[in-house]
Amino acid sequence: MVTVTQKIYHAAIYVRLSKEDGDVAAAGKAESNSISNQKNLIKDFLKDKEDIEVVSERVDDGYSGSDFERPAFQMMLEDIKRGVVDCVIVKDLSRFGREYIDSGMYIERLFPALGVRFIAVNDGYDSLDRKDSSDDIIIPFKNLINDAYCRDISVKIRSHLEIKRRNGEFIGSFAAYGYRKKEDDRHKLEADAYAAGVVQDIFRMKLHGMSQDAIANRLNESGILPPAEYKASMGSNYQTSFKVKEKSGWTSVAVRRILTNEIYIGNLVQGRQTTPNHKVKQAYQKEESDWVRIEKSHEPIVSDRDFEVVQRLLAMDTRTAPGNGEVYPLSGLVVCGGCGMPMIRKTTKAGGKAYSYYICATNKATKECSPHSMSTDKLESAVLELLRRHIENIMDLQRILAFIGMVPFQQMDIKKLEERKAEKQAEVERCTHLRSMLYEDLKDGMISREEYRELHAAYEDRRKNAQLAIRQIELEMEEILERKSKGFVWLDYFTEHRNIEKLTRNVAVSLIREVRVIDKNSIEVTFDFDDCYRECMDNLDRIGYEIGCGGNENPDVPFRGTEILAEENIVQEDTGQVSDGAVGAVEMERRAV
Repeated sequence: MVTVTQKIYHAAIYVRLSKEDGDVAAAGKAESNSISNQKNLIKDFLKDKEDIEVVSERVDDGYSGSDFERPAFQMMLEDIKRGVVDCVIVKDLSRFGREYIDSGMYIERLFPALGVRFIAVNDGYDSLDRKDSSDDIIIPFKNLINDAYCRDISVKIRSHLEIKRRNGEFIGSFAAYGYRKKEDDRHKLEADAYAAGVVQDIFRMKLHGMSQDAIANRLNESGILPPAEYKASMGSNYQTSFKVKEKSGWTSVAVRRILTNEIYIGNLVQGRQTTPNHKVKQAYQKEESDWVRIEKSHEPIVSDRDFEVVQRLLAMDTRTAPGNGEVYPLSGLVVCGGCGMPMIRKTTKAGGKAYSYYICATNKATKECSPHSMSTDKLESAVLELLRRHIENIMDLQRILAFIGMVPFQQMDIKKLEERKAEKQAEVERCTHLRSMLYEDLKDGMISREEYRELHAAYEDRRKNAQLAIRQIELEMEEILERKSKGFVWLDYFTEHRNIEKLTRNVAVSLIREVRVIDKNSIEVTFDFDDCYRECMDNLDRIGYEIGCGGNENPDVPFRGTEILAEENIVQEDTGQVSDGAVGAVEMERRAV
């Protein structure tokens, strides 16, 4: 009599769920309901299976089935390779995985090669007891269905998230430093008072001339927690790839990241990165035109003006001198009037005293341009004097505008738009007429049917484009009528410094675009909002307010955004000289007639 010894299989029960049940966190349970149900179903199936002995239970709770890089699954594979497990049991094929190619590789190639028995309970599949060859077709087909389901879910989720982005809803896992999610609506942001204050301080320090390194050092010295540590202190399970030390600190990179993030002016920018599909996890950067930008979707922490000036500062090639934590007032603003290259600040010592001056960078490097040098004190005092004069001009201009009101400017803008609208309406009528004449040409045999269709479509496209342009013009007209004094808010940026006594970095970068050194006797200063200034002066002239040109009463002398400074008691013929021969004169004087 021959005794047949039944082989005992050492099995691993594998269960998986893509997303946790909602009651897990609330009830404080160790695992979700679906995971428990999967385990119970498999154990009920094994009650009468004497040839199977369970040696481990592997659980991937909250992991997608679209790939096999799951911790518990990888541990199970290690057990298989070490010979501890030779049988894998799952509830069904979808719990094993939803990726068609890899699922087939494991079930049809790897497991048979390693002598591993595979059982999918609800699918009635057991690799040891295959009833017929139809399993060779059914199992791959089921895996393909599971894969298609995963793809379908991925497409729906992507579409849903895109809709949320375009509706201005925040869909990130964690809010940016300075913000937090609202308690009553997790898709809306609100300012975090403490962190928002730190963000404002960072922008303020940058505007006052501090470099990113100096700002980071100041924050570290003050004991202010960096973003990652702050989120952790608030109980957030925040993880970041930027953290390289056990305890992170502020760095110049972190500071710059905050200074360039437009979320702080209320703009929500999402959808910067994506993946090719649900199977490829490597993200790539999308074109900026494809980003979803919703302006003013939440409360701003920083003003638009401060943010704009900071971006300008970051674009400048400026650096602090050794041992100096702040940038000099005119750093990055002074350029050579000869070659247009930036001028550099140099310091020299003579007679035990230090003297600083600006010199052309090209002259310093190659001598291909004249030095255009000027002492720092003389340059800064001259720029300060011209700025004071310009602010006086602005204040006079503001008084004139307050007197005449906004109506004349609105009428001018509306008139321009009405002219554009009339042109587009004429184009609509012309295209409509030409389109109607095409049928007559077709009947007379002057054009073929194919030409008729092409021309008809072309005229129709032109007509529609003209109608869209008309609608856009009408919206602009409505906006002008609703707008009050916002168009002249830039005047306040100057007048708030009416009592300026010293040229600081903050004032310089906020109000000055460029200081051009023409030669040792003259400079040009281009102030910010020069285009607005020009437009305003031109409009005043058009509506009948003649702008005089200083004392010479010559209306042909144009107003320029640059103010000319002449040193050594050189007097401009329009306004006279400034006391002490320091300089200069402003090129215009206002006179309303």
